[in-house]
Amino acid sequence: MTRAEAKERNRRALLDAAFQVVSRDGYRARLDEIADRADLTTGAIYSLFGSKSGLVVALVADHLRPYYEEIERAVPAELDLLEAVDAFARHYRRGCDAPDARSGLSLQITLLDMALHDPELGARLATSVRSQEEHLIALFAGRPYEGGVVTPDQAQRLTTALRALFVGLTQGVALGLAPGADEQYFADTARALVSGMSLIDHDAVPM
Repeated sequence: MTRAEAKERNRRALLDAAFQVVSRDGYRARLDEIADRADLTTGAIYSLFGSKSGLVVALVADHLRPYYEEIERAVPAELDLLEAVDAFARHYRRGCDAPDARSGLSLQITLLDMALHDPELGARLATSVRSQEEHLIALFAGRPYEGGVVTPDQAQRLTTALRALFVGLTQGVALGLAPGADEQYFADTARALVSGMSLIDHDAVPM
């Protein structure tokens, strides 16, 4: 095994261990337990990630990257905006029934708790999430909508609204508060949001 391969193996082992410990313990997660689970030392964490915050930020990026890659495959390029939002909503709802859905939701809630306890970490997490959401913004930008095409700024506003909608619905599904929220419900709600909302940034429109 080359040095680069060993480094990547150690990185992967630490991220997998961190997922388990951080999902359970949140801001109380201990680096020594994460290192023990990965059969490494805390020194390896500092060497590869710089700090506990660096490890958590890398964990978020590692968790989100395949998620956005799956969305890109689930939403074909030839769809118009409403069709793309429909496909995205259905894909999101199917994710609620995935085997790892509850652990993923647990991680989301835990990360929010960590961000509230550590504003500096919260700012780094927000930057990491926004960088991953660029994939989603690019996915919606350029699609036909009401006789025009969606601009990157409009796609960003849409992404923010859809994230808020789906995060809330997903938590409702997990808690049993949205028993009728099937794929069709997710799709209908997302379409209604897009159809009824203005994608115009009013602050950017000259008077």
